[in-house]
Amino acid sequence: MHVLLVEDEKSLHQEVKQFLQQAQYLVDSAYTFTEASEKLYVNSYDFVLLDLGLPGGDGLELLRESRRSEKQEASFIILTARGDLDDRIKGLDLGADDYLPKPFSLLELTSRMQAITRRKFGLKRSEITFGDGFVMDVTARTVRHGAPDSPEVPLTKKEFDLLNYLLLHKGRVLTRLQLGEHLWGNVLEDDSDSNYIDVHIKNVRKKLAQFGSADFIETVRGIGYRAV
Repeated sequence: MHVLLVEDEKSLHQEVKQFLQQAQYLVDSAYTFTEASEKLYVNSYDFVLLDLGLPGGDGLELLRESRRSEKQEASFIILTARGDLDDRIKGLDLGADDYLPKPFSLLELTSRMQAITRRKFGLKRSEITFGDGFVMDVTARTVRHGAPDSPEVPLTKKEFDLLNYLLLHKGRVLTRLQLGEHLWGNVLEDDSDSNYIDVHIKNVRKKLAQFGSADFIETVRGIGYRAV
């Protein structure tokens, strides 16, 4: 999951960022209104963790701008010391997905992110069934074929994240750029001919094929890939 962390308090920012990175999230940082606005304009995110009181502007305006953009499909969680009910109502009315007042538990933050992901993609639990009997446990970060005690498919972190992203967007064609932004941030922007994604797709298919059929991952010529 690609996350934008918008928080100007540096010690808290680094604590949250380090925790999320250890939980296998890809995290971009913004400390000011301007930095956050620029990154929201350029990149696509799965989550935006948003402080309201920012140098240079109000976080609610960032939320308002993002909800006007057709590109930005991020889920927003407001992180703020503001306890005023009006701020909570304004944020939710503008499209925020959740609200977590400071100080907060980092474990609660990731639990809420997982809950939002399940709601967003219609998942009733943390498992995704796909293909001819594969099961992905998003929380445990495992993929198995058949019985729960069967051997794990030995996917790397990037391979797991790539497969997870395809499955969450099942039926939707995802471009190589979209997949690259999700896995590496904006690293592919200057290298549109990169074969990073193709190599990872090939590896995922090869590893899955050792346990069952990998035909559910379709190549859409000239565009990208789709899970069906």
